[in-house]
Amino acid sequence: MTDTPHILVCNDDGIDAEGLHALAASMKKLGRVTVVAPSEPHSGMGHAMTLGVPLRIGTYRKNNRFFGHTVSGTPVDCIKVALSHILDDKPDLIVSGINYGSNTATNTLYSGTVGAALEGRIQHIPSLAFSLTTYENADFTYAAKFARKLARKVLREGLPSDTILSVNIPNIAERDIRGVVVTRQGRSRWAEDTIERDDMHGNPYYWLSGTLQLMDSSLEEDEYAIRQNYVAVTPIAVDMTNHEALGTLRKWKLNK
Repeated sequence: MTDTPHILVCNDDGIDAEGLHALAASMKKLGRVTVVAPSEPHSGMGHAMTLGVPLRIGTYRKNNRFFGHTVSGTPVDCIKVALSHILDDKPDLIVSGINYGSNTATNTLYSGTVGAALEGRIQHIPSLAFSLTTYENADFTYAAKFARKLARKVLREGLPSDTILSVNIPNIAERDIRGVVVTRQGRSRWAEDTIERDDMHGNPYYWLSGTLQLMDSSLEEDEYAIRQNYVAVTPIAVDMTNHEALGTLRKWKLNK
């Protein structure tokens, strides 16, 4: 790492998102920042990437000044395009967010914010994902401050191989934060609710909805921790293998 680190900032809420701007401003206090984000919101895209459709790179201006680059695709597309066609060399760190809404438990699988960070780690770049646990009345002040604190630590210490940190931060004042805990991905999951309606021609269409049901009861689990007003820092591995199941499956003697 150079004396002035280069930090790539991405998200899944799109280039206009307040959380992205707060994160970029905070990272500028650590080093040189490049922003590459989706031109439109791409929440819930997980690790999706665009195939069969051309991607377009654009620019975005804020207060009549260049702010960053846009990509007409998913968060993962943004990382791929940034590394292959926008940046001259690999950044020292990738930070993704700050997302609207938590990315805990099963939400981790759906998250484009986490997907962007995982893509960065696949490309051998230390990567972090940040989420604020609200969809309304968001205050990114403390979240951006904590993101900078953790980013500084990772720039100095590095991360375990093939691992990102997914960070969920309660939407409360800093004085009400009870602490920071290192957690595992919890078991909480969605109670699905698909709403059916008819368009003006009488054809049905559907809205996917639901409520995240708490199924955890320990501060070692991310969703429970944030509901107790703790910042949850969860190490997420690129390797999705269930290693505990390998021995059981090998006993099946599938070659016979």
